[in-house]
Amino acid sequence: MGTSRCFRLAFLLGSVLMVLLIILYWDDVGALNLYPHDPHPHPTSPSSSTPTKTPPRPTEPDQPGEGRRATPKPPGEEHPLPQVTDSSELEEMWRGEEGKREEERVRQAEEKREEEGRRQEEKREEEGRRQEERRRRISDMCYGNGTLEFPGKFRTFDQIPNRELNHLIVDDRHEIIYCYVPKVACTNWKRVMVVLSEGLLAPDGQPYRDPQALPPDLIHNSSLHLTFSKFWRRYGRLSRHLMRVKLQSYTKFLFVRDPFVRLISAFRNKFQQPNEDFYRQFGSVMLRRYGNENGTSRVPESAAEAFKAGIQPSFSEFVRYLLDPQTEQEQPFNEHWRQVYRLCHPCQIQYDFIGTLENLEDDSDQLLRILGLEDQIKFPSSNRNRTATSWERDWFAEVPAELRRKLYSLYEPDFELFGYPKPESLLHH
Repeated sequence: MGTSRCFRLAFLLGSVLMVLLIILYWDDVGALNLYPHDPHPHPTSPSSSTPTKTPPRPTEPDQPGEGRRATPKPPGEEHPLPQVTDSSELEEMWRGEEGKREEERVRQAEEKREEEGRRQEEKREEEGRRQEERRRRISDMCYGNGTLEFPGKFRTFDQIPNRELNHLIVDDRHEIIYCYVPKVACTNWKRVMVVLSEGLLAPDGQPYRDPQALPPDLIHNSSLHLTFSKFWRRYGRLSRHLMRVKLQSYTKFLFVRDPFVRLISAFRNKFQQPNEDFYRQFGSVMLRRYGNENGTSRVPESAAEAFKAGIQPSFSEFVRYLLDPQTEQEQPFNEHWRQVYRLCHPCQIQYDFIGTLENLEDDSDQLLRILGLEDQIKFPSSNRNRTATSWERDWFAEVPAELRRKLYSLYEPDFELFGYPKPESLLHH
């Protein structure tokens, strides 16, 4: 009987102890387990005397390279990205960003086009001003206050003989008149005129379309070009009337060059390499007239013989030949050194466009654009072995200063009409 009472008492005490243990465990752990996502801690019951335990803070690693566990940030310190659970929403977001980038690319491209357009407009305005200045200069020299006089300045167009109009090439298909000046890119411009007029057929029976494809030996064939000098045979008494009509309505252009540099170029091309025609007609004459001063007693009959013997006219002898009155008495200047005002008659023909060899590429592009042909034909590449203005001093070193001044007087109209500066350093040193 005593044993049974002891057992019941022990069971009762154990039950009470178990209840106490459950209450203590509930205060420390139970609440945390039951509310794992509640950011606000639940305070312990006021009746509990046991303080709430704080979970241990994770420590940061002491050694470099060890992983570091992220520390949860307090509310409000982070801005999480929006949660996208639908693929269509993600695609819509991507399209929005791509659309913004595309808009930016379009905006930048448009700004670039506008800037390029402004530059082109400014360039064309400058080109227009330059052409206006060149035309005005010629007009002032011919009709204004210009005091320089030269042969043929005051004659009318009808007073120009037909033989002096043989440099005016006419293209009726495009209503163009081109006055070609030898040693001023005339070969390439003649190529262009042949292609435009469709005056020469290629081996396939079709007109040439590429100026550079034209056979070089045919470029200067006079039969390929219709010039004013041929109008008389074609139109008879109506020829002058038709010339005046075309001069009024067609676009007229020419290209010019520094007169002294043009002379150097002509001499290099015709007398510094074997050219039988020019040697027999001009070179041998120079040697006979002025060669004895250099001890040349016998003049070779041919260019080949002369070059083999090392006998060639010098540039100084060429200048003497140009200044000799006997030269013009025998025959007019050859076209390669004849003055431009005698070839193209700028006081009788009001040219719409004056290009220069010094600015050949830009002026040629501008002219083709004015003619509306920039998409139809391209001006051929120029010869890069071109005589340079900087060579003048070396070439004229052997020419006495007195002859230089006389030569300038002979070509002064070309200097003045086309705006080339007077070569003071050559004339006075």
